[in-house]
Amino acid sequence: MALPLKIKIRWGYLIAFLMLVISYFLVFKIVGQLSSEAKSVSDSYEIVNKLETVKAEITDCETGVRGYILTQDVRFLQPYNSGSKNVRGLVKDLTGLTTSKHYNEELQQLTAILERRLGMLAGSITRFQQAGNKVTDQMRANRETNRSMMDSIRTQVKRLQTEELKIMNARRGELESSFTSTEIIAITSLVITLVAVIYSLLVYTRENRAKELADKKTQVYRHELESRVTELDKVNTELQELKSIEKFASTGRIARTIAHEVRNPLTNISLAAEQIRDGVQKNPEAELLLDMITRNATRINQLVSDLLNSTRFAQLDITPSDINEVLDDALEQAHDRIELNSVKVEKKYDEHIGPVLIDHEKIKLAFLNIIVNAIEAMENGKAELHVSSRLIGDKCLVEIRDNGLGMDEEAQQRLFEPYFTSKQKGNGLGLTNTQNIIFNHKGTVRVKSKPGAGTIFQIILNKEGIGE
Repeated sequence: MALPLKIKIRWGYLIAFLMLVISYFLVFKIVGQLSSEAKSVSDSYEIVNKLETVKAEITDCETGVRGYILTQDVRFLQPYNSGSKNVRGLVKDLTGLTTSKHYNEELQQLTAILERRLGMLAGSITRFQQAGNKVTDQMRANRETNRSMMDSIRTQVKRLQTEELKIMNARRGELESSFTSTEIIAITSLVITLVAVIYSLLVYTRENRAKELADKKTQVYRHELESRVTELDKVNTELQELKSIEKFASTGRIARTIAHEVRNPLTNISLAAEQIRDGVQKNPEAELLLDMITRNATRINQLVSDLLNSTRFAQLDITPSDINEVLDDALEQAHDRIELNSVKVEKKYDEHIGPVLIDHEKIKLAFLNIIVNAIEAMENGKAELHVSSRLIGDKCLVEIRDNGLGMDEEAQQRLFEPYFTSKQKGNGLGLTNTQNIIFNHKGTVRVKSKPGAGTIFQIILNKEGIGE
């Protein structure tokens, strides 16, 4: 027995409604899970950062005590006084960030070592003051113990950070899986809605008024689902962008840590050299050695400054520029190298790109660094350099390709790391600075390479500038 038209219509809408309700329920449930997992990832980031701060603070404590003993200047105790308080506060904060039994056991071990080290530093100050501001034999005997204890602290911090990073990566994987599940559910819901639309069109041919009403309701459902899909796509895109800059952000944190770790003992070296210079009689040989110490300390400080500059976001002078002219300027600046290595240059520019909002000089420097690396990677006499530009939507793509030795996967992963270089000359900061410049422009840089098959650098820039 055939069902009446009205009953078919009612059942069709009821089934579609139930399926949509189930889909929305699942989406809301997954959104809740995403929120919880995102908080877990955030906690992991906080744990890793606080552990790094603990290591920096205890190092400040030790540096301050050492500076006090060397100079007898109580101002050097300020890092020790503040650092000892900060260390205990940070350890207390770390205790409340997770309920993991294994993590708490590891943290208790680290806390015990930190307390012991702080106690030994306090004892060193007391013994030094009691001995009339002189280094005692016991203090000299404790040097190896102090060094071993600091190594234990660094090892324990590294172990905790490594374990937390593993947990964070696992949570990130779960987060990505949840995003995928949400997209599947949204797409399924969209399919269900489209089926409901088709059903309505077939059934409502006899009743135009009811058909129009069904179409309107279906359009509302479809717009809601498309809006959700758009939101999910946007979140997924942001996640991919975060991944692409995560390594650069990590490099920046490492650079700041290195600068902090190096400049403190460097200050002590400089102060000690000045103290020795003032305290010894005039001696040409001693003066020569002291000048050598001061000169090399200055050089180390400059290297640290170069490292920080290559990973620090800088102020840009944004102007409308022709990207093809910028490429030509970079090639012209590398003209001597091109001629010396007999490089064959092929250019393929898109003349319809129009002006791009960039910092002309900084982008030229980024292109120049890539071109110079490409020239040095190719064999003299057989070198071919291909430079091209084209417009992709609202973005400008620049491609620089060589036929050099290429790189393996490990080299590609480390390519933008500071001081990583396969060349005999150079400080390994050129490509780091290049990546920094492109990230400053909210752009991306990609590398494709295989051993023996050359290398391709792709730089993608927003044609309308970096935005707000």
